[in-house]
Amino acid sequence: MYKKIINPWLGVEGYNCFACCPTNSIGLHLDLYEDGEDIVTRWQPNDNFQSYVNTLHGGIQSLLMDELAGWVISRKLQTIGVTSKMEVKYIKPVSTKNKVITVKARLNKMMRHVAFIDAEIYDETDTLCTQGQLVYFCKTKEQAATEGFPGCEVEE
Repeated sequence: MYKKIINPWLGVEGYNCFACCPTNSIGLHLDLYEDGEDIVTRWQPNDNFQSYVNTLHGGIQSLLMDELAGWVISRKLQTIGVTSKMEVKYIKPVSTKNKVITVKARLNKMMRHVAFIDAEIYDETDTLCTQGQLVYFCKTKEQAATEGFPGCEVEE
């Protein structure tokens, strides 16, 4: 069951994330949801984000998975972190003509302050197109709080 994530950064001075800030004039304006263990977004690509004709740029695909992984850290671990490593497997081209694509990410395992996250991109027919494995270094909840992270909740 999808629960909309409440963005804790809304209204924070300087917040202008390319992926999730709703007021970034050139951003993706992602809406984020929690679905069980997954963090999910559905997004409509367009030709502004292509590489080869009608094909979503691989860098944009990586950005989408990295963003969802960051929200896994915020929502599931209730802290903040930074990407340390990302491996991407491009399985099938993602068409910019898709009406919507789905990006999912979830925590695979945690080792001390290091989170291992799996992510995928699916086209409008729910065909797996891209897989990512990401490694994040996470702050403690106390460190995150001192840096202004108020926690991350969902709408009920």
